[in-house]
Amino acid sequence: MLELVTRDPEPSRDVNPAESAVTADTLLALVATGDQRAFAQLYDLMASRVLGLTRRVLRDHAQSEEVTQEIFLEVWQNAPRFDAGKGSAVTWIMTMTHRRAVDRVRAAQSSRDRDTKVGIRDYQSEYDHVAETVEVKLESERVKQALERLTELQRQAVTLAYFGGLSHSEVAELLHIPVGTIKTRLRDGMIRLRDELGVAS
Repeated sequence: MLELVTRDPEPSRDVNPAESAVTADTLLALVATGDQRAFAQLYDLMASRVLGLTRRVLRDHAQSEEVTQEIFLEVWQNAPRFDAGKGSAVTWIMTMTHRRAVDRVRAAQSSRDRDTKVGIRDYQSEYDHVAETVEVKLESERVKQALERLTELQRQAVTLAYFGGLSHSEVAELLHIPVGTIKTRLRDGMIRLRDELGVAS
């Protein structure tokens, strides 16, 4: 099994681009056959360039090193698929590097966006809950104050019918009053409540 090279990439050396491309192509062809020694040489040749590009994209050294290791693992696994007819080994590796680094940036941004959305959602949910509780409390207080402005008989009928859930006949039976009288008290009471609460008819 391949053991990924973990030593720090050496500083970039002045290498003739053409010579570098030829060497990388040759080494990558050997890597495709499972040659670990060639892989180590390819790593030495390309690691500083790969790390440099990832650092320019990610701007984070630790993540850049991690992505560099991922890229060389991908190089080892996909070397047999490299097609020299479509470009040089250097171009292939650097394209792979750029793509993976950009993917890492997008993944990080996506994660931050998710965290932000969750935070906003939780905040809004909490805010809505508090706002609703306050609104209900205020409305309840308004109704209570409005009820106090009714006559005792009206308040009694409205409380039993609308807050106690009793039917007109049940209220009449409970108060020993004719149903017609209860209906009149309820009607007058609700009109007064509507006026007190400022509810349009």
